Amino acid sequence: MKIDLLYGREGLELTLPEGAKVTVITKPAFPTPDSPENLIANALSNPVGSANFEALCQGRRSACILICDITRPVPNHLFLRPMIEGMIAAGIPKNKITVLIATGLHRPNLGEELEELVNDPWVLENVRVENHYALNDEDHVDLGVTKGRGVPVKLDKRLVDADLRIATGLVEPHFMAGYSGGRKVVAPGVAHHETIRTFHSARFMEDPAAKECNLVANPLHEEQLEIVQMLGETYALNTVIDEKRRLVFASFGEIIQSHLSAVEFVREFTEIPVGRTFKTVVTSAAGYPLDQTYYQTVKGMVTPLDILAPGGTLIIASHCGEGLGSPHFRAAQEKLVAMGPTAFLDSLLAKSLADVDEWQTEMQLKPMRAGHVHLYSSHLPEADFAVTGISRVTDLTAAIAASIKTHGDADIAVIPEGPYVVPQARKKA
Repeated sequence: MKIDLLYGREGLELTLPEGAKVTVITKPAFPTPDSPENLIANALSNPVGSANFEALCQGRRSACILICDITRPVPNHLFLRPMIEGMIAAGIPKNKITVLIATGLHRPNLGEELEELVNDPWVLENVRVENHYALNDEDHVDLGVTKGRGVPVKLDKRLVDADLRIATGLVEPHFMAGYSGGRKVVAPGVAHHETIRTFHSARFMEDPAAKECNLVANPLHEEQLEIVQMLGETYALNTVIDEKRRLVFASFGEIIQSHLSAVEFVREFTEIPVGRTFKTVVTSAAGYPLDQTYYQTVKGMVTPLDILAPGGTLIIASHCGEGLGSPHFRAAQEKLVAMGPTAFLDSLLAKSLADVDEWQTEMQLKPMRAGHVHLYSSHLPEADFAVTGISRVTDLTAAIAASIKTHGDADIAVIPEGPYVVPQARKKA
C-alpha cells in the first residue's frame, strides 16, 4: 500500500511494509468551496460583531493590514488587493496604507520570498509592504502589562498608530495557542521580543492547557485576548484552506468574534476522534512552506501525541530544505543535546524570559517524554541533524517495519497532513 505524505513542494510517496495494518487519519471532506473571490467578498460584506468592511473604511485616515510570514500558506493574493482598493475608494491615501508582515521573532521576508508571500505585484507597487522586527525597540509602543499574568505588552507602532487595524491569517491547529489566526497575528505576530519571550517562557509552555485545539484556560490564548483588548478597536479576516491549499472558509469582523467563528467552523474538520492509541505513528510536517526548517517540524511531532501509546515510536517526515532554523534555535538545540532533557527543562523553569526560539526546543521535550522520535529528512545536513536530539532514519518503509517488530504490533497510524490534522484517542461521540 502506498500513501502520499505532504513533504516539501512535491510530496512524498510512502510505501508500507508487508503486513502493516494501517489507519490513515485525514480530515473529512470540506464542503465544496464557492469561488474564493465570493467567499472573501461575502465575508467582508457580512461581518461577525462589527460593521461591514466598506463602512469601517469610511472616514479613516490610515490603515495597517497584518499578514502572516512565509511559514503560513495564507491566500494573500485573494484578499489584499480587494481590501486595499476598498480603503482607497473610501478616501484613505495609498501612502497611509501599510501591509505589515507579522514575523514575530522569525526572519524577515525579502526579495523573491516577499513577492511569493504577497503574490500580487499590484499590492507591492501601490502600498508599503514592510516586515516587523521584534528586536527593534524603537519600532514598538508600550501599552503596559496584562492583568492576568503580568505580560509586558509592546506592539509595533505601525499597527498601534493606524486608524484602521486589520489582522489577516490562517486558522488551523496550533500546538501552543490552540488555534492560529486572529489574536495570534497581533501577538506574537507584531509584538516586541519581551512580550513574545514572556508568554513563551516555561511557566506558559509547561501548562497542560497550552496545547493544540484548546482555548479553555489556555494561558497563551488568554493573554493574547487581553493584549488585543488593550490594543483596542481591531478587526480580522480569518481564512481556512483545504489540503490542496484552496480557500474553503473566510470570516471577517471584530478580531475575537471573527476568529472564534472560524475556529467553530474548522474544529469538525481538524479534531479527529480515532478511538485508540498506536505504538507506531507516522506523520509529516505539513509540506511546504511549513516543513522548510526543523524548527517548524517540531509542530508535527507534538500534535499526534494523544494517539501515541506510552513508549511508542513517532516517525516524522520533513523536507527541511532551509536547514535547522535560526541561530537562536540552534543554540537551544545545542544546549538540549549537551545538558540532556531534564537539566535543560530545569534551566528553562528558572527564567522569566525565554531565550529567543528556545520554546520550540522545549516543545520538543513533549514527544521525547512520550516515546521514541525518528526523523526522515532528505535535505537536513548532518551538522544540523547532530543537534536535533532525535534519531534519523533514511528509509521510511524500513523504519516502520523496525517499529512494528520492536513493539510486536502491526497496527500503525499515518497522518499525511501532519499538524493540520489533530487525531484524538477519544471515541467519536
